[in-house]
Amino acid sequence: MNVFLRWIRFNAVGAIGVVVQLSALALLVYYFDFHYILATALAVETAILHNFVWHEKWTWSDVAAGCSSHWLSRLLRFHLTNGFTSLLGNLVLMQSLVGTFRLPVLYANLIAIAACSVINFILSHYWVFQDAEASRALTRCAEQKVKI
Repeated sequence: MNVFLRWIRFNAVGAIGVVVQLSALALLVYYFDFHYILATALAVETAILHNFVWHEKWTWSDVAAGCSSHWLSRLLRFHLTNGFTSLLGNLVLMQSLVGTFRLPVLYANLIAIAACSVINFILSHYWVFQDAEASRALTRCAEQKVKI
């Protein structure tokens, strides 16, 4: 699959992830009265898990389908890259945009999400789902399936 089509799929999953994240954030801040920083962290983690599942099943399905037993390794890499980038980026930007500039929480979070998306795609495409070790593992799994 070419990079442009993956980018489109990545953003489609991300758009749904934005709805997941903003819904979780709104629920935690406005309904459960969580502090916006804690609520942001929990909402980001919810979106990270949502996005990983859809990237596994759709965006990089041709890479991930070869061996489902390596999903945990990909999840760990996804958390180390997209999770870290999204969580740190969202928390720093939310502190600045809400805490300093007094933007509304949901608007500030949209800005933070957009700022993190490009780096998240690059990390996912070139490391989480495409690294050499994952490719070797997928090849081994495919070979094992043929032998069965």
